[in-house]
Amino acid sequence: MALSSSAPSQKGIVITVPMLVLSVSVAAIFFFFLLSSLSSPSTPCTCPASPNSPSTTTVSVSGSGVASGGGTGLAGNPTISSSSEDIEWVKDQIRVNGLHMQENVLRKGINPRTRAQQLEDLNNFKGISHYEGSEANNHTMLPCPGELLVEEHHSNYGEPWAGGRDVFEFLAESVHLTPESRVLEIGCGTLRVGLHFIRYLNPEHYYCLERDELSLMAAFRYELPSQGLLSKRPLIVRGEDMDFTRFGPGVVYDLIYASAVFLHMPDQLVWAGLERLANKLKPYDGHIFVSHNIKFCSRLGGEECTKRLKSLGLEYLGRRTHDSLLFNHYEIWFEFRRSKA
Repeated sequence: MALSSSAPSQKGIVITVPMLVLSVSVAAIFFFFLLSSLSSPSTPCTCPASPNSPSTTTVSVSGSGVASGGGTGLAGNPTISSSSEDIEWVKDQIRVNGLHMQENVLRKGINPRTRAQQLEDLNNFKGISHYEGSEANNHTMLPCPGELLVEEHHSNYGEPWAGGRDVFEFLAESVHLTPESRVLEIGCGTLRVGLHFIRYLNPEHYYCLERDELSLMAAFRYELPSQGLLSKRPLIVRGEDMDFTRFGPGVVYDLIYASAVFLHMPDQLVWAGLERLANKLKPYDGHIFVSHNIKFCSRLGGEECTKRLKSLGLEYLGRRTHDSLLFNHYEIWFEFRRSKA
């Protein structure tokens, strides 16, 4: 019997050309991603955060004049207005402490005094504790008159001193103020409003022209030192007749405002001041705010006033009001803008 020489056939794997191409492609892609992961840096990306990221607080003004958000606002600038959350917080603190307004009478203390009594003590007795003889002038670097120490000048405005903060918030938010902005106040008085601008702005970025000597004494001898603002070096100048030459020729302002000042001036002087200041406003973004009324303009008539403003490169934007945070009061302002470069 003859043995068959044929062996059992072996089974093989048949790879077609399309499968071979696909396999090579998958391998190439895998190899590419492997190399990419090995060559990527181990440190995280330090790209700048988006302006709309959660860490940025957006300030928005509501109808009540209260901004949303607290701490810092757009571009990291300090928030100007109290937020609605801030208002609710302070109301809650009053409630949880069970506080109710009491009759404002002198409380028991070391030596309670009215303002008049404080002034009498300062003038006659120099206060509770004081130095005598040769030591009297060795311990006070900037002696302040008693009338200023008892803050009698805070009653010179016909409304609460706190209203200065309302004006600051309204104007600052209207022009999107930043610490780098430059602000000129015409008639800053004793700095009821100016203190808030000086505190917010960079040093030497607040300017004021004021004619009243007593007001300037209150500003320099009491308000700036007592508020810790001497280092801000505000440029406050005694002068009148709308003469701004002492501020220098190269200053460009983001905001110029006059609170209850133009209504006491002759129309001709107001127009002279506007003519001198128009070219010192930042083009298109620089604003002028005037409170109470603009009779210097309305007395000319609408068309003539518009024509005169246009000749100065100014544009009237309209009448605006803002409310007070702490008392029942609103204030009227008229807004102008530099309309050409």
